[in-house]
Amino acid sequence: MKLKSTDLFRDFIALLYPNLCLACSEKVPIPKDIICVQCNYRLPYTNFLDHSENLLTDRFWGRIEVEAAAAMFYFTKGGIVQKLIHNLKYRGKTKVGVYLGESYGRKIQTSKFFKDIDVIVPVPLHYTKHRKRGFNQSTKFANGLSKSLGIPVLPHALLRSSNLSSQTIKTRLERLENVLGSFELAEKNTLADKHILLVDDVVTTGATLEACAIKILELPNTKVSIATIAIAK
Repeated sequence: MKLKSTDLFRDFIALLYPNLCLACSEKVPIPKDIICVQCNYRLPYTNFLDHSENLLTDRFWGRIEVEAAAAMFYFTKGGIVQKLIHNLKYRGKTKVGVYLGESYGRKIQTSKFFKDIDVIVPVPLHYTKHRKRGFNQSTKFANGLSKSLGIPVLPHALLRSSNLSSQTIKTRLERLENVLGSFELAEKNTLADKHILLVDDVVTTGATLEACAIKILELPNTKVSIATIAIAK
């Protein structure tokens, strides 16, 4: 892929000023932050943590039983959140996931709907994609949540057994059919009788999360809640 001159210029500036905002690549954040004050002000937060029913819970209504579900941000193409997630997934800025997880974990602590969670389980990548990327972005988000909530992460509790074709242009039904049967439970005894917080980066139709939750809920006395970095409207 050919880089634009503006991208080359920003990369050059980033070499001189490595702590530039990871959303606009222009301004310098305050210490320990990843984005500047202006971008932070423009972040499209949801208020899902204040409501038992919201846009995310609606994705699973009548399909699976979810104790609670919330997304941190709304996702729009070309927006700040897309830029942050792009830096996380494709530029190796893993601190984005941890930072957002810590931030959202503090908010989850104050929500009356996320109670008695025992473990955090990230949606897994197929091993070939994980090997290529070097990390799972959902695990980084889970690690940040764990820091704030004091709840352990089980990064290998779920395994992805098949590397599927792109989900981008599929309908919800096509996506669900594409992923059902793609996940395996690697730690059944650890997950049984637990309330599990299932986490992912961006949810669109919710088919991947639904497939993971279906597999988890096969275990006796399990409950599932869901948290994501963002949700596409």
